[in-house]
Amino acid sequence: MVVRIFFSLFVLCWAVSAQAAIELSRQGATPQRINEVYHHKGIPYFAIDDVLPALGMSGYWDAVEHRYRMRTPRGRATFFPGGQYLNIGETFYPIKYPPRFIDGRLRVSESFVLDQLADLLPTPIYYRNLSPTSHVAPSAEGVFDRLFAFLLQKRESSNSSILRAVAIDPAHGGEDTGTIGLSGVKEKTVVLSIAKKIEKKIKMQLGIPVYLSRDDDYSLSAQQHLASARHDEVDAFLLLHAQVSLSSESNGIHLYVRPAESELNRDQQLENGSMKLALHLSSALSDAGFVVTEVVRAPLLSLVQGDLPTVLIELGYLSNIEDQELLVSSQGQQRLAEAIYQGLHEFSNSQQ
Repeated sequence: MVVRIFFSLFVLCWAVSAQAAIELSRQGATPQRINEVYHHKGIPYFAIDDVLPALGMSGYWDAVEHRYRMRTPRGRATFFPGGQYLNIGETFYPIKYPPRFIDGRLRVSESFVLDQLADLLPTPIYYRNLSPTSHVAPSAEGVFDRLFAFLLQKRESSNSSILRAVAIDPAHGGEDTGTIGLSGVKEKTVVLSIAKKIEKKIKMQLGIPVYLSRDDDYSLSAQQHLASARHDEVDAFLLLHAQVSLSSESNGIHLYVRPAESELNRDQQLENGSMKLALHLSSALSDAGFVVTEVVRAPLLSLVQGDLPTVLIELGYLSNIEDQELLVSSQGQQRLAEAIYQGLHEFSNSQQ
């Protein structure tokens, strides 16, 4: 999702305050002041009936179906209190903080305005938080920097040798197809199918939770792709991708981990959880007969900071006939899932 928002660096209130207020409009229009800003568990909420007119949109509460209906430049949209998705036609967009009735009015969170609504408009929006307290909202030009500051921290358990949960991010989704290979095969479809097979294998063999960033074909923001890893018990995070090349000869699986901290020596780098996980995955995939290149440390956007063992896996080339056949066939996907599961299992055992 391309974020199309202009922020002013003003502060965000973390407690209910009569002085809390925001200014909101489409870019170039006269900003509208919204004075009713409620806070629920530290999240600012605004009445949807105040927000939409400020953005040149309209909507109404459907008392029969208990849904809120909006008219947007991308078509009619609906959502409901406590719902996890914004529905536009046949597409469902995840909502990070569900809408809720507060003080008799249906209210939506700040992220709903800046993510969901902003993405529905053809022009940027102007947003300014006028709250007089301490927490500074991030600027639009720092959106990608914010991703790098999205720390994925491993929470220690009483028995850290056993995986408590695994998070998996199948890349892309919805309008973001990712790479497109031979015969129109889409990356988003391939990685989701493999993610679900890995999920099933882990649940069947280990009986632990597996959190997918998406379980169907819908769009996610960059932050939402990472959100599955924020569950406290997650001990490993896999990001699944597939790639293409100008050369049809390019093939094989690539594994990436975040760059090592510069002050770490070589032995400390090898002890890093992400590198250990990647090496176990590489070994298991190689033992299963897959072509695997050397593990690479790379400053990729998805490999954000933190000590949570995190590996980005490029599962193969959709521009290579053999790789594509492997990636689209049920048998090939199952082989990949079983090898990746084996790597996770060996990583868990190595922690003892």
